[in-house]
Amino acid sequence: MTVRESRRGREGTPPPAPEPLRVEVVDSHTHLDLQETTVEEAIAAAAAVGVTRLIQVGIDVPSSRWAARVAAEHAPVWATVALHPNEAPRLAERGELAAALAAIDDLAGLPQVRGVGETGLDYYRTGPEGVAAQQESFRRHIEIVKRHDKALVIHDRDAHDDVLRILAEEGAPDRVVFHCFSGDVEMAKTCAERGYVMSFAGNVTFKSAQALRDALAVAPLDLVLVETDAPFLTPVPYRGRPNAPYLVPLTLRAMAEIKGIPEDELAAAVARTAERVFGPLW
Repeated sequence: MTVRESRRGREGTPPPAPEPLRVEVVDSHTHLDLQETTVEEAIAAAAAVGVTRLIQVGIDVPSSRWAARVAAEHAPVWATVALHPNEAPRLAERGELAAALAAIDDLAGLPQVRGVGETGLDYYRTGPEGVAAQQESFRRHIEIVKRHDKALVIHDRDAHDDVLRILAEEGAPDRVVFHCFSGDVEMAKTCAERGYVMSFAGNVTFKSAQALRDALAVAPLDLVLVETDAPFLTPVPYRGRPNAPYLVPLTLRAMAEIKGIPEDELAAAVARTAERVFGPLW
């Protein structure tokens, strides 16, 4: 996702609820603060279709504080906290990056905060002048993860080689998740070799996303998660309409078809992996 992306394109009628899953799963990456609903409504709608745990993701200090507070107040929600890579150059230009990282470090120590992210690199919207700040911020987030023994949730857009290089240089934490995995088959194989978890979103259903489907096909079952990145990336056939955690079953069923396994088998594997990454779920 982009930081504070316009709500244009997310307007319209919410899609209908899909058939509930038989095996409970986790939406491993969502942005409830950007959705046109209350937290309570989002939790209830998701639970009604078998999505019983939501990972609320921070992208700057205010949203990270909000994520931590919501997770403290709502048992089905856990939080991750971080500075989105596109935030880093802006903060660095104002001389505020160090203070913002210190605030994220403090939040990462909270028990309801189960991960640090979304951090990483995004070269799609940030030009060459922002690369140094992004890379420095990413390295500092890796330090925070290790200090607090949390999961590292990575945003990687047009930056695969540098993300993998920095992980190797800094020493990857025990639990690494590539949110909204965007690599190809070779990237998936590299992640599998290194034990990195790949989280797939609704864009795996897009007609233009054959490379993503090929990557999912070779990703080991025990290194796969499902997410919405809601309100973005609504899966087919509702692309362009508002996304929300209750639509996870659509993506999960498409993923099961791609991998050629029953949806219950994939759901059970996703739940086990989420528990290994973020801690006991229920």
